[in-house]
Amino acid sequence: MSEQQTGRLYGVGLGPGDPSLMTVRAVEVITEADVIAYHSARHGRSIARSIAERYLRPDHIEERLVYPVTTESTDHPGGYRGAMEEFYADAAARLAAHLDAGRTVAVLAEGDPLFYGSYMHMHKRLADRYPTEVIPGVTSVSAAAARLGTPLVEGEEVLTVLPGTLPEEELTARLATADAAAVMKLGRTFPTVRRALERSGRLADARYVERATMDAERTAPLAEVDPESVPYFSMAVLPSRVDAPRGGSGAGEVVVVGLGPAGPLWLTPEARAELAAAEDLVGYTTYLDRVPVRPGQRRHASDNKVEAVRAEFALDLARRGRRVAVVSSGDPGVFAMATAVLEAACEDPYREVPVRIVPGMTAAHAAAARSGAPLGHDYAVISLSDRLKPWEVIAERLRAAAAADLVLALYNPGSRSRVWQVGKARELLLEHRAPDTPVVLGRDIGGPGERVRIVRLADLDPAEVDMRTILLVGSSQTRTARRGDGTQVVWTPRRYPEA
Repeated sequence: MSEQQTGRLYGVGLGPGDPSLMTVRAVEVITEADVIAYHSARHGRSIARSIAERYLRPDHIEERLVYPVTTESTDHPGGYRGAMEEFYADAAARLAAHLDAGRTVAVLAEGDPLFYGSYMHMHKRLADRYPTEVIPGVTSVSAAAARLGTPLVEGEEVLTVLPGTLPEEELTARLATADAAAVMKLGRTFPTVRRALERSGRLADARYVERATMDAERTAPLAEVDPESVPYFSMAVLPSRVDAPRGGSGAGEVVVVGLGPAGPLWLTPEARAELAAAEDLVGYTTYLDRVPVRPGQRRHASDNKVEAVRAEFALDLARRGRRVAVVSSGDPGVFAMATAVLEAACEDPYREVPVRIVPGMTAAHAAAARSGAPLGHDYAVISLSDRLKPWEVIAERLRAAAAADLVLALYNPGSRSRVWQVGKARELLLEHRAPDTPVVLGRDIGGPGERVRIVRLADLDPAEVDMRTILLVGSSQTRTARRGDGTQVVWTPRRYPEA
């Protein structure tokens, strides 16, 4: 049958509930259609039909698509998913019969048809076979924000929309990192969503909206809502943070946050959440520049060689009731700011200031992942910087680790003022390692200047190493290979040979 002989399929967005919020196009399509289709539970009542009721004609053919199951159990051999797939296939066949007969079919959908809507299941099964038009509608998220009367997202903020059916751990992680969020499909999921908001530290900001724009509309602080009173057509909203007060409890704290070795892809959800919640950000300028600017936050940048001063400054802010995030590249506990903060925090007058450490991806692990698995067995981590410890101590530790046949991760190998340490370390290691021992040179891992090379220990050139480079020196068991795609990989076997 040609396209000209078939009917046309419409997915009609009705908006959030108030019939006056339907679009002009939605009304036009409904009044002109031959068939009006809508979904309903087995009790027969359809919210979509009730919204559009004033525009229905007596001669409209109505197709009521009754769900075989909603929240109850089913004895279908395919379970819930099998029962729903069979239902959608049957519903699509019923609508296709009308379309084949040349009738226009309007499928009603609350909100927007392609936003968590049931219409999309008809669309996926029919739109490639019949001429189709989707009429967008005002979403429930937009309606909820309007009823709350507060900005949802502003400026560079990102809106996160989540189904409440996600596992609690996943909800917690996503809510912790969200600028603004809407959690839909509450009802029976409300206790889980509430716990996730509380665990993510966002419960105080969360608002509850029920049946936005409908007669039974209700809004409230989410923390005050009785879980037994929550219907499916409700949502939790975290509005824009731009004008929201930060802190306010009067109880300051310092959180030392690991940024990982590079950009936002290396940042953990926990770290992202702490950076968003802080009132003050403190850190070395280069690292602080990696943190997005947020309205209302104060940023305190300083030079790289004033760790103790930076730590005391952050603790002083926290003593005055500020929530402070001290940023650190990689993991803050690996040659970084966590030690500096704790050293100061264990002395007067900072002993009572709460301090937490949020881990980050280390440079060693990032470089290892880029090159294969050189840290697959026992390894030691040593800094080659003699700014805070004598070179004699470094040399003694290098010899001991090399004699123990440990893989080595060498941090801070060189800088403009330290140019000989790498060469000396190579000499010491060659006393215990074969010349062809693999060495990974990882520079600016995850950044725009990333470069990873694998060289022989005997060929390690100090001129190719700077402060942004980390060295991974293999053990006697570390292997390299060139794979079929041309890439070279290095790994240390998990099994060590018996003596």
